[in-house]
Parts: sequence; C-alpha cells; structure tokens
Amino acid sequence: MGYINLAGYKLVSFDKIPSTQNHALNMVASGDACDHIVIVADAQSAGRGRYQRTWVSHHGNLYASFIYDSDERDPRLSYVVAVAVAETLISFGIHPKIKWPNDILIDGKKVCGILIEYAARFVIVGIGINIKSNPTVDKYETTKLDNFISIEKSDLLSKLMKNLDRWRRADFPLVRARWMDLATGLNKMVKYRGDIVELIGINEVGALVLRNGTRYVLAYGDEISM
Repeated sequence: MGYINLAGYKLVSFDKIPSTQNHALNMVASGDACDHIVIVADAQSAGRGRYQRTWVSHHGNLYASFIYDSDERDPRLSYVVAVAVAETLISFGIHPKIKWPNDILIDGKKVCGILIEYAARFVIVGIGINIKSNPTVDKYETTKLDNFISIEKSDLLSKLMKNLDRWRRADFPLVRARWMDLATGLNKMVKYRGDIVELIGINEVGALVLRNGTRYVLAYGDEISM
C-alpha cells in the first residue's frame, strides 16, 4: 500500500469508499496498520457514527479516520479529540461548543461527529466535519462550515492533524479545563437513566459528573439527553 506523508502522518486517500472507519479496522485486521495513519475519503457510501447510527457522507466534507498506537482503552480520549477539533475550528475564526461527550456544535447545530473504536493494539479516531453540505436529521439540527467561512479541506485536515498531536500530548488537567470552557449544558438539567439531574462536568479520569439532589453520580459512556 502506498502512502503520502503529510504533517507526520501517512495519508491514505480515496474518492469514495464505504467507510474510512471500516477501512481502518480492516487495516488493523490485515496487519497493515501502524501509528499515525490517516484514511480520508471525499465521500462514503456507508458512513457511521456512534451506536451504528448512519453518518450521511456526501462529497465536499471531511471524512477521516486516524490510527494511533494504544495499549489500553482511555476514557479521556474522547475529550482530547473534541478539544482538538474545537481548537481547529477556533483557529479559523469559528466559535464552536462541545456537547457531551464529543459532538461539535456551532450556534447549537451539529457540525462534526466523532467515533472512537479500539482494535488490537490500536485506537481509531473517526472524524466527520460538514464543510460544503449538512444532512437533514430528525433528532437534531445540523450546519456546515460554508455557512460561516470559506475553507479548504486540505487546510482543515492539516490543522486538525497538528491539533490532535498537540492535545494528545497535553496533560489531562489542561484538556479537562479546556473541555469545560467549551462545553455546552454545564450546570443545566439533563436526563440520565430516567432521572432529571444536573450536569456538573467531567472529573480527572474522564467520568461524567452529575448531581441528583445531594448525591453525585459518575457516568462512563452513558447517554444523557439535554
């Protein structure tokens, strides 16, 4: 397999494939994966998000899956990636917010989704950012970067690579503080396992901190509804 080296990454590029995430998983399974590979596609025919939800993937947007060495699962990684994406958009003059755990919003509308999966000794970080188009979704509103700025996909990818490396190297207290700065819904009431609770933030190991009356609850990967 041939690679293009870009910003310290080995870049694998396609016009259209079913899923960059699945391609990355196949690379791991076949023994072709290594640290700092990124698979990008101009479009996907079977893009997916968390819990196997469909991610509509038309031409013009950024669809990328990053492969990194990872000896163990790290619940803090989703916050690292969310901050890296948010900081990338900030560098272009956008003012995003993060909806737990790692959806990126502009003016309350979703512009980016993140999917993190572990396979063998690797972690695969899938990132989809709406640039030229945004899908119509029943459950939430979406938006695209073109509504706010004109941006080249190659510039966005290059900046994203650098921010992913920067924030993956950062001490987690710095990541946590920045995530809290950018998070939406803090100190607001949310629904968790049938209860209405207050969203407090995240702790030093990446658990979601909720308050139910006088009792604090730590949640790990559970869905909350805002």
